[in-house]
Amino acid sequence: MEEEEDQQKLPDLVKDLVLRLLSQNLPPNSPPPNPNSPQFQNSLRYALRILSSRLTPSVAPDAAAIADTIKRRLATHGRSAEALSFADLYTKFASKAQSVNNKWAVIYLLKIISEDRHNATANTTNHFHSPPLLPNLAFNDSTTAKGWNNGVLLVSKDPENRRDIAFREFVNLVREENEVSEEVLVRDVLYACQGVDGRYVKFQSENNRYVLLDSVRVPRATSSMVHKLCELGSLFKKVTGYIWQSMDRFPAEDVGTVGQAFCSALQDELSEYYKLLAVLEAQSSNPIPLVSESASSGNYLSLRRLSVWLAEPMVKMRLMADLVDKCRVLRGGAMAGAIHLHAQHGDPLVHEFMKRLLQRVCSSLFEMVRRWVLEGELEDIFSEFFIVGQPVKAESLWREGYRLHDAMLPSFISPSLAQRILRTGKSINFLRVCCEDRGWADAASEAATDTGATARRGGFGYGETDTLESLVDEAAKRIDKHLLDVIFRRYKFKEHCLAIKRYLLLGQGDFVQYLMDIVGPELSEPANTISSFKLSGLLETAIRASNAQYDDPDILDRLRVKMMPHESGDRGWDVFSLEYDARVPLDTVFTESVMARYLKIFNFLWKLRRVEHALTGAWKTMKPNCITSNSFTRLQQAVKMQLVSTLRRCQVLWVEINHFISNLQYYIMFEVLEISWSNFLSEMEVAKDLDDLLAAHEKYLHSIVEKSLLGDLSQSLYKSLFVIFDLILRFRSRADRLYEGIHELQARIMESSLSSRDQNKSRKQLNDKSAEQGSWIADGRKALSQRAGEFLRNMGQDLDAIAKEYSSLQEGFISQLPVQQHVDLKFLFFRLDFNEFYRRLCPSI
Repeated sequence: MEEEEDQQKLPDLVKDLVLRLLSQNLPPNSPPPNPNSPQFQNSLRYALRILSSRLTPSVAPDAAAIADTIKRRLATHGRSAEALSFADLYTKFASKAQSVNNKWAVIYLLKIISEDRHNATANTTNHFHSPPLLPNLAFNDSTTAKGWNNGVLLVSKDPENRRDIAFREFVNLVREENEVSEEVLVRDVLYACQGVDGRYVKFQSENNRYVLLDSVRVPRATSSMVHKLCELGSLFKKVTGYIWQSMDRFPAEDVGTVGQAFCSALQDELSEYYKLLAVLEAQSSNPIPLVSESASSGNYLSLRRLSVWLAEPMVKMRLMADLVDKCRVLRGGAMAGAIHLHAQHGDPLVHEFMKRLLQRVCSSLFEMVRRWVLEGELEDIFSEFFIVGQPVKAESLWREGYRLHDAMLPSFISPSLAQRILRTGKSINFLRVCCEDRGWADAASEAATDTGATARRGGFGYGETDTLESLVDEAAKRIDKHLLDVIFRRYKFKEHCLAIKRYLLLGQGDFVQYLMDIVGPELSEPANTISSFKLSGLLETAIRASNAQYDDPDILDRLRVKMMPHESGDRGWDVFSLEYDARVPLDTVFTESVMARYLKIFNFLWKLRRVEHALTGAWKTMKPNCITSNSFTRLQQAVKMQLVSTLRRCQVLWVEINHFISNLQYYIMFEVLEISWSNFLSEMEVAKDLDDLLAAHEKYLHSIVEKSLLGDLSQSLYKSLFVIFDLILRFRSRADRLYEGIHELQARIMESSLSSRDQNKSRKQLNDKSAEQGSWIADGRKALSQRAGEFLRNMGQDLDAIAKEYSSLQEGFISQLPVQQHVDLKFLFFRLDFNEFYRRLCPSI
């Protein structure tokens, strides 16, 4: 019952197939063909006749080969999507092993129908109405075509064996058209694939390719296939030429370990290629059978079969030749990076080939990375590594000893990972050279153990980026932690930073005050007459007399006096400074440039403290109990009023200056130094490596420079402030001169009030003294009053001039503060003008 149903189902399927084929050839919007029309019946009868005939194709019954032919044809005609759809359908069709018999025949039928439709004329409306040409079909030994009758091919017996006769005539025709046999061309192509000239295929140096001699007469299709196959030989010569040139001619330093590994990997790939050529050579000795002898021999080698065999080697050889062109002038990490770019390919064959090649090429680079991050060793004989070292002094090792060579950084290693690799090896060398420490070896061993024994033995390579990052991260974390422990505990980095703050930044108040008191007289002398040894002794005295004596002796031993270069006319105040000897390894942080910036800050603070010290000295002179009004009763009333006015002018000016200096000093010492130090301590606590520590210290120093008016953008403000400082020192000298004159006036008034009992004797003594010194008493009370009035008038004029100049300078200085970029400098303006006195005085501020 089932067999009858299958037999009935087959004609229905054929009928449906014919209906679909006829519908596809109709114009758009046309009605479907009528199954009862003569046209449809003739087409159906023709199809059934073909399916039930004894015609057999001349090709081997290989379904997979026919399917590959169809896929290639679709792909070459730009129908890649249809080729993929066909491959999917064929996979599903081939999986039905039990339900479909003779699969290759079905596929072959569909192929013939497609070719027939392609060759049909554009105005043909019925593909089966005009009998198609079937060049690929051949009759069997006992049948021959008799003719066409209404679309039906009539077949009869062939007792004269005309098929063999036709094949022999075809073979003779092929031999007449071809001067060279296909076996000879196959052999010449195999020679060309090995870089050797054949009998008819020669290498042209000007075109850099193998060509078939022009004198050889072969069909155009054969010549084209020979040229296509010989491309493999041209590529082979390029690859082998590079290997020979790199390994034999160039010196090792021009090739490097990466280049040697690349050539070795290419040699290994060529060894597989050589094996294939040996197999093909063996098959090329077998004769190519005639068309009628297709089943007689299977181990022959034709040009078409050779193209199939060489398809995959062609892809690999073309890729190797491309790599050779790209890497010809590259070396080291740059070469590995260029090869890596070709590995980003969607073809699994290419991707796997490139991965296998890169594992060989990058092995030396990954070994360099392993030794650098675990041992700090930089064995880069041929300058291929992306880290470059250079001989420097110990204090410059961290900043200048090693750097990244961007040109040698492979593209599969990110810049951030490269920076971590660089820092890890630098940390090891810093510990070994500058700190004379060996504890890093234990940290490196722990990192290698945590990342696995494979990484420790150097067994990781290309494609294992996760393993590389894990190794670098573990090694960096442990080694950096050990480095910071050594810096903080063994070399007391924090304590030294505090010592610099206390002494160079004048944070130790009692020490600074005592030092100024004892070195002031010495520094008032010309700079070229001051002895640095004497100043060093005074520094020791200041240390012993203040709380600085309780500091660590190692810290105190580093504090020294430094006399800066000076010119004629400079005073000791202008050239005196303190310096701090930061020894290895702390000189990595406190470099010469850093200490020069500290010196610049010290000079500014020293000048500010000198001004403050001068104002304090002036106040001591101006104390009210220094002058008693009873001493001036003998002076004229006008002189007494002038004296009071001058003293009041001096005190008011002192108060104005002291207000400015006190607020400026408070801002510098607390708003700048203390807050910057507090921030530095916080960042010091969270630092993870030496770079973080250096960055935190640089930020700390930069903050002080910018907030203390020492930055590049505050130079005009800085110069204005120093002019004010010089004016304040000039005011101190005028105030001292004023009170010295007043004290002298008091002394002379007291001398004129001696008792009458000794009047004669005293008068004689005073006359003698006046004659010698030009005393005011010699002229009497009137002359004394005149001389006092003249002195006070001159001093009042000087004070008025100083007050006027100070007001102008202060106004100019304050007016620049609101336009400063740094917010703390704007806050200084608020502190100086908290009651808006200067804003009301000068609305333009």
